Amino acid sequence: MAYDEKLIAALKSKAKTLRRDTIEMIKAGGAGWLGGSFSQADIITALMFHHLKHDPGNPKWEERDRLIVSKAHCCETVYAALGEAGYFDKKEYRSYGKFGAVLQAHTERIVPGIEYSGGSLGQGLSFALGEAMAARIGRPTPLYRVFCILGDGECNEGQVWEAVMAAAHYKVDNLVAIIDHNKFQSGSKVEDRINLIPMVEKWQTFGWNAVEIDGHNYTEILTALENADKTPGQPHAIVAHTVKCKGVPAFEHKNLHFCKLTDDMYAEAMAVLG
Repeated sequence: MAYDEKLIAALKSKAKTLRRDTIEMIKAGGAGWLGGSFSQADIITALMFHHLKHDPGNPKWEERDRLIVSKAHCCETVYAALGEAGYFDKKEYRSYGKFGAVLQAHTERIVPGIEYSGGSLGQGLSFALGEAMAARIGRPTPLYRVFCILGDGECNEGQVWEAVMAAAHYKVDNLVAIIDHNKFQSGSKVEDRINLIPMVEKWQTFGWNAVEIDGHNYTEILTALENADKTPGQPHAIVAHTVKCKGVPAFEHKNLHFCKLTDDMYAEAMAVLG
């Protein structure tokens, strides 16, 4: 599917802004979840600034689409997107991660635009499934769609697969799971912990409409999201192949999970993103 070049350029520019603001946030907080925030940045951008139905002026609008970030520790690019969209003043970035701050190191619903307070991995898809089923109660068509971002390492959790089975059984087709498949979890490569490959075939076997894409290619991201809307009767999984720390070449493919941002790292990042 072809998309306007101006749209793609605008989304790329927006993602660069989100990564830059994420660096500023982590710098202010002293440390943060750099790698996983950067790997999901293009997905967050495509959702927040093109695909989702939402209104920053009315965060509790009943018909809004829901974005559930199950890998809730990778909150910085989510906060950056919400700040950029106008849900809150960007001055909040300066207090990120500090005691009493609104923006903490895991997503919390106290933040305007955040739908899910996360922390324990593996639970977000169950929450998203409940939200998606609620949108269907007493209606011929769902009131809204639900998008859930999971980490690939997070998919080791058994509760993920309970939700996968339930969603397929009840044919919850307003639910889209997006797996940020950056190949790393906190301590090592995902395949060295519990090998989930082949990922997409697992979701298909469980009854989902599942595809795999380049999670940094906007044409592929937008096409997969739009095709999910056009495929009824099944929940949808998008396995997005991504690069840990994508956006700063010196950091890419490194397992910078929760890390302290040194002055040299900040200068390296801002030379690219600034």
